[in-house]
Amino acid sequence: MGNPAGVRRDFEELEERRLQAAQLLREGVHQAEVARQVGVHRQSVSRWATQLQQGGMRALKKAAHAGRRARLRPEDLRRIEKGLKRGPEALGYATSLWTAWRVAHLIEQECGVKYHPVQAWRILRQLGWSCQRPAGRALERDEDKIRRWKQQRWPEIKKKPGKSAAPSSSSTKAD
Repeated sequence: MGNPAGVRRDFEELEERRLQAAQLLREGVHQAEVARQVGVHRQSVSRWATQLQQGGMRALKKAAHAGRRARLRPEDLRRIEKGLKRGPEALGYATSLWTAWRVAHLIEQECGVKYHPVQAWRILRQLGWSCQRPAGRALERDEDKIRRWKQQRWPEIKKKPGKSAAPSSSSTKAD
């Protein structure tokens, strides 16, 4: 069943629930009734009962952490950020555009850890970087000429509403 995506688990509350169930089980309450009282599925109570028999109350204590241990240390993340600020040209790429593949390559070069490009973008978001698309602009573009044209020439050629004489109307009746 698992946890809905993005919802953090409260490990203390989960441990409290398991310990409450263990107490009820030790008092001789049936597993189905324990499940109803604690608010969990009967299979969870069955699993807890097995753990209680095999390892005692210690087996029902909370886990130290959830999920796989991170492969990158905080100092690795700082090195990656420095590499990102240097730009992709520092890795030998011709353009200054970071792609998922390039970021994954940077992580492998800096930290010796190989990641899929999707995971590389997750690491970027963790570092506070966002996905941005560069504006496509011509190399010959002259910003001063463009600004002058917008200020001087554009107002001259821009259509202006004409002086309105009589309001126009049309008949919607069929003759």
